[in-house]
Order: sequence, then structure tokens, then C-alpha cells
Amino acid sequence: MLRGAMPFSSLTDPIDLARAEAALEKAWSKLKPALPEGSDELERNNLAYIVASLVPLALDEDDLAQRAIDRFREKA
Repeated sequence: MLRGAMPFSSLTDPIDLARAEAALEKAWSKLKPALPEGSDELERNNLAYIVASLVPLALDEDDLAQRAIDRFREKA
């Protein structure tokens, strides 16, 4: 979990924040194995910003995680 992390500082609704954190964990678990060694912190932070930006568009945490994965891969 990103405790006090800047990517989620714009989320004021506790439900949105919880959904973002859950989606980040879900998306990260799918993306991390394919990433180069040593890029974890930077890439996870990038993913967190993507998740935060997509919160208003997502239907639920699964949708949010999938949208974040897709956006992350587009930018890679």
C-alpha cells in the first residue's frame, strides 16, 4: 500500500480511495512479473497515478484495475 502517497491525494471520498488502493494492488500483481528488475518503485508510482486518474471513469475496482493495466501498457 502507498501510505500517504501523492498519487491518491486528490481522492477525498473514502470509498474512491479504497477502490483505488484495491485496484492498484490488483493491477500491480499482474504487471510486476513482466517488469525489469529494479524498476518496481518508479513503475508502481506511475501505475498509482494512472489508477488515480481513472477512478471517476471506472465502474468498480476490477474495471479500474483493468483500465489501469491497459493505460499502463499503452504508455510503456
